Order: sequence, then structure tokens, then C-alpha cells
Amino acid sequence: MITYVSTFLDYVMYFFIAYLIGYASFQIISVIVGAYELNSSKRLQYLRGVLSENAYIPVSILVPAHNEGMTVCDTVYSLLNLDYSLFEIVVVNDGSTDDTAESLIKEFNLIETRRPIRIQLPCKDVVSVYETKVGRINLTLINKVNGGKADALNMGINASRFPYFVCMDADSLLQKDSIYRIVQPILTDSNVVAVGGSVRPCNDSIIEKGVVKKIKIPKNLIAAMQVIEYDRTFLATRILFDKFNGSMIISGAFGLFKKDIVIQAGGYNAGTVGEDMELVLRLHEYCAVNQTSYRIKYATDAICWTQAPEKLSDLCKQRRRWHLGLRQSMASHRRLFASQEFGLLSVISYTYFLLYELYTPVIEMFGLFTVILAYCFELLNVRYMIFFTLFYTLYGVVISNTAFFSRTQTTDLEANLFDHVRAFFISILEIIFLRPVLSFVRMRALFSNINNTKWGKIQRKKFTK
Repeated sequence: MITYVSTFLDYVMYFFIAYLIGYASFQIISVIVGAYELNSSKRLQYLRGVLSENAYIPVSILVPAHNEGMTVCDTVYSLLNLDYSLFEIVVVNDGSTDDTAESLIKEFNLIETRRPIRIQLPCKDVVSVYETKVGRINLTLINKVNGGKADALNMGINASRFPYFVCMDADSLLQKDSIYRIVQPILTDSNVVAVGGSVRPCNDSIIEKGVVKKIKIPKNLIAAMQVIEYDRTFLATRILFDKFNGSMIISGAFGLFKKDIVIQAGGYNAGTVGEDMELVLRLHEYCAVNQTSYRIKYATDAICWTQAPEKLSDLCKQRRRWHLGLRQSMASHRRLFASQEFGLLSVISYTYFLLYELYTPVIEMFGLFTVILAYCFELLNVRYMIFFTLFYTLYGVVISNTAFFSRTQTTDLEANLFDHVRAFFISILEIIFLRPVLSFVRMRALFSNINNTKWGKIQRKKFTK
């Protein structure tokens, strides 16, 4: 019996060696490429003065909202302060039961109109439309029957006036130059159909008139660990995928899309909980199948600031929803896997998300099972296991802090020495506490039923002034 168990464990060991070498190699390459890209972006910022101030495209900013009365006015104020030449703001109130609509109407003196909306994408019915002009910017509020975030975005697309639209969340803020930066890939390449921006938590950061002036590591540990996680995620994968048109997701918190292509592809799918990823995969598939030259890009310096959940229960609900969306989107577009038709997107991106995102919880739990099995049969080298765990933790800390340091050193924002010291210790806590918890949450999501595509409820608070 011991012989069979020993042979089984040998094969498991070979698998995990290959699995971890693949993951570690990808992470190292990604972080190096990401850090270099951020540094290059900073060095080339002076070229902004070379570009003509008339080099812009009109953009509609869509803000789907459901019970966001706490933050929606701050979000609109941040948009009104954007450094961009021509854009409109369309807030879609998706059947809120709080004061989302009332607060906007009162704060911005919105007036009810009978503006017709051309329905090009299916969505729930309009209840009322309010409009006003704040300076040179058109602000529209659409109250509609509740249908979920994807449905609200489809309404926003229908109501938008311009050929490109930005989608964002009603609990987020855009950095003052974010629209200017996210449109740059389109100005330099007419084949670009979508661009993703960077999303960063702003809990406890200093915000003035809708603009983040100074970043801080949040006092709340749950939020603080997410700051480290976000920086590592956006630096370690999305920049590298961008190099070969392999981006599979544009965060629903901040993305730019070419409207006519999105409409041709069918808009957002209201039947999924991961509408952001599903749309990007569908754009890949639609363009490739129809032999349309296209690029999906990632703008490293276009920053959206969001509120990270500060309660573990809220974070678990959010991540469960994200993993359900990942599972649903990859299953719906499994045609992208192992197909020459989709090039490196199929070979690298889809495979990475399959092994290191979707099924990671299963692989991790299997690894834990084999460790317990080896211990029970006295086949576990305890000293080696302790050494390996410490080495893995140190490796994760180095990757996380490299990402955090790269972010703070290649933006115009400040992080003091104390924040860097806190980031070091918090990155350790994120590895030994948050990752195992979220791994369990993702495991449950992987095998649970998808029966709710409505808005998730997460507690929010006013942005720090």
C-alpha cells in the first residue's frame, strides 16, 4: 500500500513542480515587463505636449447605478473635473430603492425631459429621463426598470451620443487625466476596439474635488490587503497579455469600447454575472470569426479609483460573484481554447486563466490533500515542506512589493516610507490569510449554481475628503 501511495505522490510532485514553475515563470516575466512598461510610460509622458490638443475623440461615459446614493454624486463630480475636451455623462439608475436618483436631481438641478432613446440593444423599459448641462458637459440621468448591471449598460449604450463609450462603476472615481490616457491607443491605432484601464483601491486616500491627491495604505486590513493584490494583478498579467492582443478581461470599473462593434456583437449579456469578461471574449470571437482586424489594449496609466470592500463577508460575496462570472464566461466561449483561429489568445491567455484562475482552487485543495496523505503515511519531509512554504511566501512578498513599488514610483502620486513598510508586512498577511480564504470562496463558486444575475450588495461609505 505504501508503495502505491509513494508512487502516486511522486507523480503529484512532478505535476506540482511543473505547475509552480509555469506559474512562477509567468509571474516573474509579467512583473518585469510590467515594471518596464510603467517606467517607459513615465519617461514618455513629455510627448503629451507634442500631441495636438485637438487630437481627441468624443466619449460617452456610462455610469450604471443601483442603490449608490452614498457615492454617486462624488463620482459625477470626479467626471466633471476630467481633463478632456469632449464627453458626456450618462447615469443609468437601474431601479434603485434608495435616494440615488433624488440625490443626483437635487445636486445637479436635473430637469425631466422627453428625450427619445433609440433602442439598438435589448433592455428594460425607461421610466424617466432627466438632463442638464454643467458647463460644457451634458449630464443625463435615465431611470429604468431594474434589470441588472448588463441591462443598465445596454440602456446607456442606447442613450449615448458618441461613437466610443466608457463604462465605470458608480462607486468609483476616474483620475483627472484618465480619459485622455485611455483613448491614446485608439488615436494611434484605428483597429483598437476596446481599451482597459487600471483599477486601484482608494480607501483612506486623500481626495479633493473628485481627484485623488495622495494614496495611502488603508487602515482597514481587509482593504489594505486588496491594495497589494490589485497592484500585483494589474501589473503581473494584463500588461503582458496586452503585448500579443491576449487580454481576456476589461474590468467593469473602467473600460473604453467602440460602440458600433459592441452593438454588432450584441452588447452586454444580461444573463451572465460576469458581463465585463463575457463581452471582451465575445469581441475576440466576433472579430476573429468575421475576419475583422482588431486590437484590445490595456492602458497602464489610465487610472480608476474604486472602493474596496472593508468587510470580509462583502469581499467574499464579491469574489464569489467574480469567480462565477469567470466560470460562466469561459464555458460560454470555450471555442477560444486550443484553436489556431485565435492564435496566442487561445494558447497562452485562455490556458493561463483555465489553469491559474478558474481551476486554481481545485489544484490547491488537491495539493493540501496530498500533503495530508503523505503525512499520514510518514512520507512527508517536514523540513523540506517548511522550507518550501517559507520560500513560496518570500517569493510572493517580493512579487507583491515589486508591483506596489513600481506603481508608486511611476505615477504622480505619493506613498510615504511608512506605507512601503506596511505594504511589506501586509503582503505577508495577504499570502497566509487572504489567499486561503478567497481560495475556499472560489472553490465553492466553482461548484455552485449560477442562479442570480442581479446586482451584488456591498456596503459603501463616503469618499475621504
